[in-house]
Amino acid sequence: MEIQKIEQQFLELNKKMMNYNEAISVMYWDLRTGAPKNGAEQRSNVISQLSAEVFAMSTSSEMNDYLTKLENVIGTGVLSDVTEKSVKECRKDYNLNVKIPPEEYREFVKLTALSESAWEEAKAEANFEKFQPFIEKIVEAKKKFIEYWGYNDKKYDTLLDLYEPGMTTKKLDEVFKKVREELVPLVAAIAKTGKSLQGDFLFKPLEIQRQKRICEDILTQLGYNFDSGRLDESVHPFQITLNPGDVRVTTKYIEDNFMSALFGTIHECGHALYEQNISTKLIGTPLCGGSSMGIHESQSLFFENIVGRSKEFWTNQFAVLKDNAGDYLENVTFEEFYESVNHSEPSLIRIEADELTYPLHIMVRYEIEKELFDGSLEVKDLPRVWNQKMEEYLGITPSNDAEGVLQDVHWSGGDFGYFPSYALGAMYSAQFKNTLVKEMPSYEELLEQGQIEPIVNWLTKNIHQHGRLKTPSEILVDVTGEELNVTHFINYLTDKYTSLYKL
Repeated sequence: MEIQKIEQQFLELNKKMMNYNEAISVMYWDLRTGAPKNGAEQRSNVISQLSAEVFAMSTSSEMNDYLTKLENVIGTGVLSDVTEKSVKECRKDYNLNVKIPPEEYREFVKLTALSESAWEEAKAEANFEKFQPFIEKIVEAKKKFIEYWGYNDKKYDTLLDLYEPGMTTKKLDEVFKKVREELVPLVAAIAKTGKSLQGDFLFKPLEIQRQKRICEDILTQLGYNFDSGRLDESVHPFQITLNPGDVRVTTKYIEDNFMSALFGTIHECGHALYEQNISTKLIGTPLCGGSSMGIHESQSLFFENIVGRSKEFWTNQFAVLKDNAGDYLENVTFEEFYESVNHSEPSLIRIEADELTYPLHIMVRYEIEKELFDGSLEVKDLPRVWNQKMEEYLGITPSNDAEGVLQDVHWSGGDFGYFPSYALGAMYSAQFKNTLVKEMPSYEELLEQGQIEPIVNWLTKNIHQHGRLKTPSEILVDVTGEELNVTHFINYLTDKYTSLYKL
């Protein structure tokens, strides 16, 4: 009886922490979607205070006492699977957080909240120097955190592990090497053809109101539940979860670049479907979220690219889009549209990159982050090194900081070690698709008919519902029967682009 009481108290403490996090998420969403500029600093103070409370609960002697007692009965059948996994997650967080002085953590949260507003202003002015003092402090703080946490071989590995448990620079170097070796010749072969698939219509103006309506329609078509979410506008598209019944997405509208909003929305929809379909039994626990950043990205990239850029999906949706877009697609054929949204060419902006060149954008960021944390690169040199690596990897150089080093929000939030998850997500998504097609032979036919629900149901059954109950490795093996196999990703891209460019 005693252990059941401890289990209940442990779960209640977790629920309290999750409730605080939900309040923080509402304020964070508001901050990013139009909160008055003059209130930003005070709002940051409030977010900082609440985050400090959650931090204090997660590192309290009370939490440690619960964990110690519950750990003694793990594996005996006394605890539910949800409690056992929650104990393991909380212990991991406890061990990480207890090593950081509470005041330093509070200052870090406040710094990142202020930093995001500074990043927005710096990006708008294409002025890195305006953002430099903030990112210098963030990198300095992260380096201190790594020292508190400890590390084995590379300091950067500690950050990678936060987002993708078990991932190391050694593993990533090997994976990226194979991708480079296989895809660079394909990119070169496409360039050699001199063929451009990009239609002029892509950059025709389309009124923002029409864009909004189309994005809402596409979200609904893909299975996003507006009774459990909403679509808003922000500087950088994102998805944020309060709970599975309130999962919000944002996008960015550009009048003469509708495809940016359309595919940005579809990308965030993949994240949102994951969160909306997590089992309700996980609400109020630390398991009510994605298994890892890589698995999460596999879902956003599955919908953005594997579904959203497929011929089968647009076989059904093109006529609808054409009707809703006025004269935007006037005289554009289905084939021209399909080829245009799959056009491959090195680009400056990561979120607008095609599937072939996208991994190279990630490698640029990965190499820079490694150098920042091994001490070989200083923050002040970021714009110069960024431009050098863009030229080295993609053969193009940004003309200003906004389309270069300031284009992503991640570093302003201290999310170093996150970017590799995007590349891993693309690899996972191709592996999941390979299994899905085997188990659902009618997959392509379903897409052609606009029947997305069976596909979402398959993803929910195999991935979404489990939240963090399963590790990334467990999900991959349970669903596909093997660990990460980058060959599926390479084959998917090779088959698709060989056909598109008639190589």
